[in-house]
Amino acid sequence: MSSEEVAKRITAFVREKYMEQGGEELTASTPLIELGILDSLNTVLLIGFIRDELGVVVPPREINAANFRDIQSITALVCETADAATS
Repeated sequence: MSSEEVAKRITAFVREKYMEQGGEELTASTPLIELGILDSLNTVLLIGFIRDELGVVVPPREINAANFRDIQSITALVCETADAATS
């Protein structure tokens, strides 16, 4: 799966599950933690989505604020983890 497709699917999930209809715009660099979009529970649910829908298991050591600060960071983490798993 391309990084564009990963970003698109993660963006759609975050928008659908955590954002109000007609609310603020969600971009690749929207600060998810700073804006309160991702909290501990929402992060766990997002990790479950990544595992179940994208087939990527995020290692516990990679679950940190830097890797989940925005869609761009999450996409990079998912793609790097997927690449490492297939190497």
